[in-house]
Amino acid sequence: MVMSFRVSELQVLLGFAGRNKSGRKHELLAKALQLLKSGCSPAVQMKIKELYRRRFPRKILTPSDLSMLHIQAGQLPSATALTQGPVCHLPYDHSAAAVPAALLPPVPLLGPKHEPDVQHLSPPIHPVHPDVKMKRLPFYDVYDELIKPTTLASTNSQRFEEAHFTFALTPQQVQQILTSRDILPGAKCDYTIQVQLRFCLCETSCPQEDYFPPNLFVKVNGKLCPLPGYLPPTKNGAEPKRPSRPVNITPLARLSATVPNTIVVNWSSEFGRNYSLSVYLVKQLTSVTLLQKLRAKGIRNPDHSRALIKEKLTADPDSEIATTSLRVSLMCPLGKMRLIVPCRAITCTHLQCFDAALYLQMNEKKPTWTCPVCDKKAPYDNLIIDGLFMEILNSCTDCDEIQFMEDGSWCPMKPKKENQEVCQTSAFSGIEGTGAMVTNSFLDGKNSSEGKKKVEVIDLTLDSSSDEEEPPAKKQCPVSSVALP
Repeated sequence: MVMSFRVSELQVLLGFAGRNKSGRKHELLAKALQLLKSGCSPAVQMKIKELYRRRFPRKILTPSDLSMLHIQAGQLPSATALTQGPVCHLPYDHSAAAVPAALLPPVPLLGPKHEPDVQHLSPPIHPVHPDVKMKRLPFYDVYDELIKPTTLASTNSQRFEEAHFTFALTPQQVQQILTSRDILPGAKCDYTIQVQLRFCLCETSCPQEDYFPPNLFVKVNGKLCPLPGYLPPTKNGAEPKRPSRPVNITPLARLSATVPNTIVVNWSSEFGRNYSLSVYLVKQLTSVTLLQKLRAKGIRNPDHSRALIKEKLTADPDSEIATTSLRVSLMCPLGKMRLIVPCRAITCTHLQCFDAALYLQMNEKKPTWTCPVCDKKAPYDNLIIDGLFMEILNSCTDCDEIQFMEDGSWCPMKPKKENQEVCQTSAFSGIEGTGAMVTNSFLDGKNSSEGKKKVEVIDLTLDSSSDEEEPPAKKQCPVSSVALP
């Protein structure tokens, strides 16, 4: 009831209780709620009910009214929508007059016996959508739900919207937060157990990712809450975007079991789009912890990768080029260092792995969860450690590249730097490789008499069966009598 009061009602109530009635709305609200928490007198309770009934006048339904309600329910598009919709929006639009009195639930005169029923009779302060589920974040374990996903409803009557929320911590939760301080090694003075604020679109079809409403401002206990900074615009004229992430509001929260916390949210309304707010008590995890959890999941059987190799190297009858071998690097594409924990997502089709420790460290700083090899989504839950690559890394310590054969076997690729009698360029580089043999005597020809002789060059592209792939005339003949455009 108190949550639905305007400034005038809050001032009347605080004045009646002999409390200071100066300050802004959220301060008055906090004082009024504190008044309730500290156990107010029956006179103050009656005053709250009186102010509430004056704020939302309703008549008690008689049996004849109830029968009328059933008739109207048949005529109206949705009686439940009328009873729930406007009532739910009361904290935002204050338009109780728009709701027919007969459609509102009865509020009988409450005596001491009816006290437990107050919650059931008063309308929900915020329309809660229990169907809205937030996507689980790998770096946070959820301990408790302090505010369930609650709709930030747009009234469409004004450009900027405002909504008020309160939550209280239990003595156990306060203790959990306070004892978690300074556990993070090398980090600044911080809590690993945090109060986390999250926003998302009000969608129930699937778990929602974090998504900030436009022009968002958040105040926690009267102090402006810092939000992630805007990203530089991708193209000229584009509006700068704020990366949507969970917000740690622990530094602004009152870590006390006796004083409630208030959150005031301001945002720009958009036609046909609603947002949802929720608050959780979470434990922040590190990349080291996630790596331990990934290792605990186990290593994928090497036969999985062998089957993938055989599938990739199976001769395709429609293809003119038969792939008989496959080269894979043992270097991590992220850190350009040798792999230690080779992993990739189960959804990836490539064999190339990246280092799990590096990948987790990068996502701890900036969570993108994108595969560095194929740029597809590679969320934490989809990561696997490749058993075949673990075997290769353990048995082959002196090379950075390997070659897989059609039967799933592999052999190390020797480094290019070695000066061999005969070098097959096709074995070293798929781009440079044409199957031609180049000898050291040819490479050293600049300093020998043989280097002065004319070297015959065979153009392998001339043997192509396709007419379209013939080289242009200017490549065959350096001097042309016809001026080409």
